[in-house]
Amino acid sequence: MAEETFDYVIVGAGSAGCVLADRLSEDGKHSVLLLEYGGSDRSVYIQMPTALSIPMNMPKYNWSYRTEPEPHLGGRRLQTPRGKVLGGSSSINGLVYVRGNPMDFESWESEGATGWGYRNVLPYFRRAERRAAGGDEYRGGDGKLHTRHGLLTNPLHQAWLAAGHEAGYLSTADMNGFQQEGFGRMDMTIGNGRRSSAANAYLRSAMRRSNLTVRTHALATKILFEGRRATGIRYRRGDAGHTVRVRREVIVSGGPVNSPQLLKLSGIGPAAELADHGIALVRELPGVGENLQDHLEFYFQMASREPVTLYSHMTPFRKALIGLRWILTKQGLGATNHFETGGFIRSRAGVRYPDIQFHFLPMAVSYDGSSLAREHGFQAHVGPMRSKSRGWVRLVSANPLDKPKIFFNYMSHPDDWVEMRACVRLTREVFSQPAFARYRGREIRPGAEVQTDEQIDAFVREHVETAYHPSCTCKMGRDDDPLAVLDSQTRVRGVDALRVVDSSIMPSITNGNLNAPTIMIAEKAADHILGRTLLEPSTAPFYVAPGWESAQR
Repeated sequence: MAEETFDYVIVGAGSAGCVLADRLSEDGKHSVLLLEYGGSDRSVYIQMPTALSIPMNMPKYNWSYRTEPEPHLGGRRLQTPRGKVLGGSSSINGLVYVRGNPMDFESWESEGATGWGYRNVLPYFRRAERRAAGGDEYRGGDGKLHTRHGLLTNPLHQAWLAAGHEAGYLSTADMNGFQQEGFGRMDMTIGNGRRSSAANAYLRSAMRRSNLTVRTHALATKILFEGRRATGIRYRRGDAGHTVRVRREVIVSGGPVNSPQLLKLSGIGPAAELADHGIALVRELPGVGENLQDHLEFYFQMASREPVTLYSHMTPFRKALIGLRWILTKQGLGATNHFETGGFIRSRAGVRYPDIQFHFLPMAVSYDGSSLAREHGFQAHVGPMRSKSRGWVRLVSANPLDKPKIFFNYMSHPDDWVEMRACVRLTREVFSQPAFARYRGREIRPGAEVQTDEQIDAFVREHVETAYHPSCTCKMGRDDDPLAVLDSQTRVRGVDALRVVDSSIMPSITNGNLNAPTIMIAEKAADHILGRTLLEPSTAPFYVAPGWESAQR
């Protein structure tokens, strides 16, 4: 293949890359190449919402990363799924739409991401969203990403919401609006019964444009430089190597694992690490691959005394009926992710905004579908939002085909254990409320015998799992921050014509699931890249609990 030239080259067709491919090509003025190592997302397992655990377990769609042994979790190696398909992780995730708390973005700005406060990012959340219930000053009604509430047909969802109220917590009409804190309905990225991945929402229509080229099964192996200016990409497709040149910019959107890996393979990162692998240094940036953050969670499971849970639908025949109805009508249990209610609470007095998240599920099952209780049950996924533990992503070698080392250093900070103990005790309290009396059987997990700090710690060490939210490995920050990889316009420091746009650029992890803020990041970054006037900042207020200094609820 002859050497090609484009105005922009985007590496990675995930949540951010699909948005960028659409926005950078929509006016027809620029030629754009989007490179993706995975292939098509045209699978019923990806498109049918209820099948969410299936593509996550398929090597065809998942990079299948694993962590290094985690010393504070008994040396366990945890799965770290990352999407390897058009749509990236938005094609294999749980379809939960949570923007984060407004205070998260206020924190970003205080950490050096100038212009990324809540007033700045809210207009981009609104631009992205096509909410089934319509837009308002917080929500978007005519964007590209479909969101909607579930139907709450299962009575256990109402029991969950009532139990939260009985336990003394707030109710929230919209955890993505004015008030995140409290128990309420969750939003899901589903439109017309199908998964609203970034590929479906943004890329599918953009692929009809003559100025956008999408190349699948293409592994980017190196960013090319002339001096300190990025001038192209080298990639492999099959057994053949290719080079593509760029007139304007290279944009890396590989995600929190692959983006730092590609930067390092290209000579940008910690000098000593690159030297160890014989990689010539282009620009020393010690923060590349550092500051890795994630959310951990566990499943608090209760047996159900009444046969109202989704367990009734787990026979092959009932599953087939669900699938057939979805194929014919895009309706029924196949058209939901089942995470229809949840909540955000504060773990203790003195915490200004929520630091614990709940997802409620009317069935007892592992998130990836690998284990199913042998009885009717229900569960809450629960975990802390702002762990102080920090990890890293580092190279194994200079070979792009070698998976990098991933080490989260989970539960390495003592405050993490305090928060996890609170998660166990506060969830147990919610399930003990009168609203669950008719349904509540025995406590399957952790088990009623798990009471002391030591017993809870042992349970956490053995059973806690990732919520699949790695982030922050190429963070934005101020000029004097030695770990800042990017400036506040997503440009890589010390080089020209190179940006990173994905969840790796977060200075710190946001409250809740990361797909929504990643799409927002790409919407805003597109305006930075094109030099457009940014959207007018919002004046919408947000909730902070009165008396938070002295009260937990």
